[in-house]
Amino acid sequence: MLGLPKTTDFNKRIPKEKFYENLNVTPTIKKCFVDQIKVIYWRNKIASSTTNLAAGSTVTEIEVFEIKLKTNLLDEGVLRQIDKEIPYHIVFLLEYDGKYQAWTAYKEASTGNTAFKVNQYYHTDWMTADELPLKLEGLNVDAVYENFVYQIAGDTLQANENESLQDAVERDEKVKNLKKQIEVLQTKIRKEKQLNVQMKLNAELKKLKKELEGL
Repeated sequence: MLGLPKTTDFNKRIPKEKFYENLNVTPTIKKCFVDQIKVIYWRNKIASSTTNLAAGSTVTEIEVFEIKLKTNLLDEGVLRQIDKEIPYHIVFLLEYDGKYQAWTAYKEASTGNTAFKVNQYYHTDWMTADELPLKLEGLNVDAVYENFVYQIAGDTLQANENESLQDAVERDEKVKNLKKQIEVLQTKIRKEKQLNVQMKLNAELKKLKKELEGL
């Protein structure tokens, strides 16, 4: 799948129960595993040991998981739970009715811990397997992972000149948070009756918009 080298093939079925039994999982997330997922396959392992890539300094392996769905929607919390349990970087291929979405999160090492901090997820639209924009590009595993993130995110994640992936993701998160704050403020302004309060909110709105333009 994805035209990856045969040496990366793993093709192991993982019981979905593994991710929610005997673990501290909320009833809501457990229900999502049960109701939304048919089966999970560990399709590929991309590492220096399975390819001609040089080892990465922060990314040791990239796992490719195929998740066959019962519906065309999957709660993001399910992916977070899997990412939490697997100590490697993961590309998720969600399959429903013959179409696929590729998902991944920017995953960085937590300070003083061997676990990873999972930031926001990026994903493609639904498309056929052949249309997925994923290509094995880069000289080491770090570079391949970064390129997977950019390929999956598409136009929603753009790096400025000399900007690292981490910087681009952090800036993208700031942009999204500012847009949410602006929407909330605009709603408040429309509903506010008192002129003095409107003026105060408008001043705050102007400040947020200026900050957004700066990003």
